[in-house]
Amino acid sequence: QREKEPPTNRQAGEAEQGGRRSEMSSPSKRREMDLMKLMMSDYKVDMINDGMQEFFVHFHGPKDSIYQGGVWKVRVELTEAYPYKSPSIGFTNKIYHPNVDEMSGSVCLDVINQTWSPMFDLVNIFEVFLPQLLLYPNPSDPLNGEAASLMMRDKNAYENKVKGPICTRTCVFHISVIECIIQ
Repeated sequence: QREKEPPTNRQAGEAEQGGRRSEMSSPSKRREMDLMKLMMSDYKVDMINDGMQEFFVHFHGPKDSIYQGGVWKVRVELTEAYPYKSPSIGFTNKIYHPNVDEMSGSVCLDVINQTWSPMFDLVNIFEVFLPQLLLYPNPSDPLNGEAASLMMRDKNAYENKVKGPICTRTCVFHISVIECIIQ
């Protein structure tokens, strides 16, 4: 007769809970952990609702870049499948960049949209992916064709246009009125 194998960690945990699984699913725990990690990383986070799936993050332009000094409000939406599926992110205030749609704020970020892995977390988006996007635009894969064209044609004019709409505080744009939220 075979010896009985010791229970796995999962089986042992279920036995401790009377055979019931934890009420909070693993993706829910991960969402909560990643959000807490983001908040503890000194990012200002504004929750949209109680569900921890939609929120705004105040993102500062990277140092030593033409975006330095700017502050953007980035909307983040986590799907039920997060962290297995990438979050949806978009700038809510104006940013001039070849890989950001000027009207919707949608981001053309390969790592976010196509090569996302559960190994990444929300802090990676704001400390690595978005800074890299702003530091190294990809004009050959544009969402904003005008910005891509200007960047390739006249770098100085492009840089001046980038610096034009930069708000040094978090700004909310309403058609033609700019309402700055003083922090």
